[in-house]
Amino acid sequence: MRVLVYGGSFNPPHRGHVRSARTVAAALAPERIFLIPAAVPPHKALAEESPAAEQRLAMTRLAAREIPGAEALEIELRREGKSYTSDTLRALKEEYPDDELIFLVGTDMLLSLPDWHEPEVICALASIAVFSREMGRETEIAEGAARLRERFGATVYEIPGEPVEISSTALRGMLKNRHGAELIAPEVYAYIIKNRFYGAKPDFDWLRREAYAYLKPKRVAHVRGVEQEAVKLAKRWGASAEDAAEAAICHDITKKLAKDEQLRLCGKYAIITDDYERQSEKLLHAKTGAAFAHDLFGLSDEVCDAIRWHTTGRPGMTLLEKITYLADYIEPGRDGFDGLTELRQTAYEDIDAAMELGTRMSLDEVAARGQEPHENTAQAHAYYLGLLRERGVLPVHADGIPDAEN
Repeated sequence: MRVLVYGGSFNPPHRGHVRSARTVAAALAPERIFLIPAAVPPHKALAEESPAAEQRLAMTRLAAREIPGAEALEIELRREGKSYTSDTLRALKEEYPDDELIFLVGTDMLLSLPDWHEPEVICALASIAVFSREMGRETEIAEGAARLRERFGATVYEIPGEPVEISSTALRGMLKNRHGAELIAPEVYAYIIKNRFYGAKPDFDWLRREAYAYLKPKRVAHVRGVEQEAVKLAKRWGASAEDAAEAAICHDITKKLAKDEQLRLCGKYAIITDDYERQSEKLLHAKTGAAFAHDLFGLSDEVCDAIRWHTTGRPGMTLLEKITYLADYIEPGRDGFDGLTELRQTAYEDIDAAMELGTRMSLDEVAARGQEPHENTAQAHAYYLGLLRERGVLPVHADGIPDAEN
């Protein structure tokens, strides 16, 4: 029987790793395939922003699902010190004494193998399978394989195939700039984004697909409109357009859930609610949405707070919170209520005046339904009305304001 052994830092595991393992497995038909992340790679230091070894193991396990018959082993994570391949192969040979161990390497690893720790032991315990992730290195591979055969009596399999040219270093840089999702298995990418490894930021197309999957289909148009408006407002007022887009895309992510489902999320995320909120899915979805989106996508506290306050508002809102609140109110798909034209214009002229107007309109709407407002909205309106008065600006609609919510 054959056992294919594929080691590396897997930082992160990507399509190149998966293609290499699948191609070699197709050529050599091993009965077992082991992906083995190194705890302390002996040949190069891990990048400073690298996840912990256990987290790289978790990513490698997710990547292994794309390779039939593969599994990730923690054998090197349990061992102290540098992760020498010769030690790993010794341990595997003890467990599989009658099997042919095949150690999978790339071109650079093949060429540098004579300089590794105990290369003679590696070549004695395992055959070497080499598959390049770069085009045009066939001559180097042939020469490197010949040197191993001559010097160590190694068995070397040269596996042809179509490589996927990916540099882990370059990929980590791409992830910081919202690129690279297509170069990583979907489950691995989701895990990276959830934990924001490597300073990763979600690809917006990916984030939209993931977030929209939790919406009722008819709400997608609204969420698209909020994103469009939030980005415009962010550019107008000097906020981060990317943060505004993230908040907008995720602001209604739990909107479709019934009250009992909302309350279950409150329990899961230890969300504190008041009696008023527990009677209203509309109020609950802002709190649960912030917690749920943070859990799924690793959104920043600033973005989550914008989601958290997009329904009621609050006194002293951050610029991003005000942008999200107003974008939800004035997005292009909204129509049919008094004051909308004025609110849209004011949002681009005086954002605090727009907050005063928006909270006032919300108070009027709730009062018209004969309902009591949430205190956060009433307090938010009083706050922004006070700001305008301090500036000497008194809105013509400022008198006789009932308390209510957005």
